[in-house]
Amino acid sequence: MKKMPSAADKSEIVIYTASDGTVQTEVRLQAETLWLTQSQLEELFATERTSLVKHIQNILDTGELEEAATCAKFAQVRQEGKRQVRRDILHYNLDMILSVGYRVNSKRGTQFRIILL
Repeated sequence: MKKMPSAADKSEIVIYTASDGTVQTEVRLQAETLWLTQSQLEELFATERTSLVKHIQNILDTGELEEAATCAKFAQVRQEGKRQVRRDILHYNLDMILSVGYRVNSKRGTQFRIILL
């Protein structure tokens, strides 16, 4: 798993909106790919975290993708109460997003696959 720099790198944040307007999320563009967190994947595919974790683990266990190439931690600073907290948040790149999209069993997952065809 890669650890990616936060402030000094050349990353972009763009807003993705589904054509039907049901999903809107910030997408991180960096190192020539896009990156989403587990919570963003949950929203994108309208599924539960446990399902996503299972699919991601199966993808890695079968050797379909390598963790070091598809997973990275990005530092994020948030305000929690009166203090700022820096956390490393796990993100998944486009290869993992596509692989999960072909496995997830939800209406939005099906829409995702139809769009890709």
